[in-house]
Amino acid sequence: MKFRSIAAATAVFALTASPVLAQAATSAPVSSQVVRAAQSSDKDADLEGGSGIIIAVLAAAAIIGGIILAASNDDDAPVSP
Repeated sequence: MKFRSIAAATAVFALTASPVLAQAATSAPVSSQVVRAAQSSDKDADLEGGSGIIIAVLAAAAIIGGIILAASNDDDAPVSP
């Protein structure tokens, strides 16, 4: 029983410590860190998305239509005689 608990504790430690150790091993030294630089652009950003409203309206109509069809089905007669 003691071996089983030691093995479980070792497995838990290995699973929790390995991402931390892997990150520490691959981190760059402070002197060679990359700094992002901004660049100006002459174009305006197109953040509107274009057809997003149409897709949302169609999705809402499909959901509402499905709810209406599910709620209005009153045909409970058995198919077999």
